[in-house]
Amino acid sequence: MAGEIINIGIVAHADAGKTTLTEQMLFAAGELRSLGSVDGHNAQTDWLDIERQRGISVKAASTRLFWKDCQINLIDTPGHVDFAGEVQRSLAVLDAAVLVVSAAEGIQGQTEVLWDALRKLGIPTLLFLNKIDRAGAAPRELIDELSARFSPDLAVMTRWEHAEDRSCQVFPLGWTEQPLADFLTELAAENDPEAETCFLEDRPIPQPVLLRVLKEQITACRVFPVYVGAAALGVGVREVLDGVLLLPRASRQEDGPLSGVVYRVEHDKAMGKAAHVRLFSGTISNRDPVPLRGREPVEKVTQIRRVLAGRSVDMGRLTAGDIGALYGLSGARTGDIIGEAPLLREVSLATPLLKAQVFPAAPEQMPELVSAVRELTEEDPLLDMEWEKEERELYIKVTGMIQLEVISSFLRDRFGLAARFGSPSVIYKETPSKPGTGAEYYTWPKPCWACIEFAVEPLERGTGFQFESVVGDRVILSRYQAHIAQALPEALKQGLYGWEVTDLKITLTGGSHHLIHTHPLDFFTATPMALMNSLEHTGCTLLEPMVTLRFSAQEEHLGRLIRDVIAMRGSFESPVLHKGAMTMEARVPVATSLTYPVDFAILTGGKGVLSSRFSGYEPCPLELGRTAKRRGIDPRDRAKWILHARQALQ
Repeated sequence: MAGEIINIGIVAHADAGKTTLTEQMLFAAGELRSLGSVDGHNAQTDWLDIERQRGISVKAASTRLFWKDCQINLIDTPGHVDFAGEVQRSLAVLDAAVLVVSAAEGIQGQTEVLWDALRKLGIPTLLFLNKIDRAGAAPRELIDELSARFSPDLAVMTRWEHAEDRSCQVFPLGWTEQPLADFLTELAAENDPEAETCFLEDRPIPQPVLLRVLKEQITACRVFPVYVGAAALGVGVREVLDGVLLLPRASRQEDGPLSGVVYRVEHDKAMGKAAHVRLFSGTISNRDPVPLRGREPVEKVTQIRRVLAGRSVDMGRLTAGDIGALYGLSGARTGDIIGEAPLLREVSLATPLLKAQVFPAAPEQMPELVSAVRELTEEDPLLDMEWEKEERELYIKVTGMIQLEVISSFLRDRFGLAARFGSPSVIYKETPSKPGTGAEYYTWPKPCWACIEFAVEPLERGTGFQFESVVGDRVILSRYQAHIAQALPEALKQGLYGWEVTDLKITLTGGSHHLIHTHPLDFFTATPMALMNSLEHTGCTLLEPMVTLRFSAQEEHLGRLIRDVIAMRGSFESPVLHKGAMTMEARVPVATSLTYPVDFAILTGGKGVLSSRFSGYEPCPLELGRTAKRRGIDPRDRAKWILHARQALQ
């Protein structure tokens, strides 16, 4: 079996220094002969043209280094909220994470989102407080704030000198140095019998015991090691690499059943589709058949390569615990399960809030454009491409305007297509206004028989959709009930106002099938009609997406900011004032705040800091929101819908 492996993700708010830290770690480990940089447009993990042009990461990039006989697989993730989907998919394959926080800017919007996601997923986390050389950097105050807002169980592993200066230095704390010594002694005494005995007898606890307990508590997400430094100067980077060795190793069950997940898909012009896989158990070699759950037929892998920031090397074999790119799996999609399903917990970091129509430069290029966007959707399922063949309209969902620029660049550089986009519209949703019932008795024209009775009730915000059946197999055969459950998610994509219906429970309360007249597809036809009948009885409330904005600016701008928030139909929390500066959080609709970052930059002369994070959906008066044009046939037009479902509509 190969040696120890740790799969870690570098995550942070935009501009906190993730990519710079990754570059310095590679250099310190001897993987790079010379340093690149984001500003110099030659960082190893920002290898796409668009990334080097804009100076931001838009794709998660994998690389690898060796540190003290341990293989560390690094995934450098984007920090900008528009590309949070890349982070979301990467989190599923990590053993641990390094959360980078700027000591100059402090805790920012996406920092909180990432911390919450890491805690929900139970991913051990190391914190790196970067940019201690910058003016305004306050490492001690930041540690106190992290302790108050994130966790009191922070193990500060380094000390620093000359913060806010390029001459800053970082030194690892020894086991007997304060405050680390007291922290480790108390930690060990509370969690280890041998250490407790030493503590009660006033004897020093052996260092191996302290180290073992520290690692155990980090793995259990009860303790979080903290390091400080200035990645751009290489200060504190070696200490972080030593800190990574405190994080848990990957399980190496090579003799176990095959189990893995495709966490990313990309297309290479020369080699075809690459399915990036984290293998949790078993091994895969060249020419092995690779079963993808729900995908037929089973395909053979033609090549296994390790992708290292835009280049790749042949592996020949992928073993448990490792990450690699499999070629030859033409049917692979992001999120596919290989073999047995691993124990994966999911968390939502990215919610597309905007929908945009995509237009080709010339009408005859529409087939090429649809094919290209479909390929991009394989890589990023959140784009959720919609191709309305009858209307010849193509739509995608995005999280922000920068993402549209990046997609435009991909279409131009990869596919030679000069596409343009319509003005993005906010994605609303709808939910039942009150409990109600509905039904559909589809018994004509013969042969057909599918009778459905629903009870529908609204649920709390963010609950999503639930389905339950209280009828027996004699009333509706279980296979037909399965057809109803299968048809509902698609039917819920368009409610009374044309938006997705969410936060509701649908209960199948009655109905019938017929032993002779029921056709296998009848319940697929009847379900959308029964649903729309139910929604007409419950009525629907329009829901609009909300974001939480966090403002940091001079105190003189406070009055104007409050007026702006009120004008945007928002609410705000009491501002925090400190030494002439202010910080305030506000919750506002997406629809009214789309252009506000530009207004804020003008207001503060570019000196203010504004971050945002998605904050759920809230009811919206219909006159202040908008309805969506229905796509396809409306099930409420019963005769036309039945002809459509029977493929008899000309």
